[in-house]
Amino acid sequence: MAGRTPDEIRASIEQGRQELGTSLVRLRDEVTELTDWRGQVRRNQQNLQIVAAAAGFVIAGGIGGLGSAVFGRRRRRRH
Repeated sequence: MAGRTPDEIRASIEQGRQELGTSLVRLRDEVTELTDWRGQVRRNQQNLQIVAAAAGFVIAGGIGGLGSAVFGRRRRRRH
């Protein structure tokens, strides 16, 4: 790097500045995309529906099982 002229140094600084600007714009766009929860929901709608259905099934079964335990709903024994 020794022996560079002031013009070469200025050009190198300017190139670095332009690359940094481009990187910041790209980063801003990526952050905007990642934090767009509505877009994430739209893109993953089918998976979210499957998860919601499974969670509903588990919760309903859990509540039903708890209700049986609390209210003493047991199977009748056959003699």
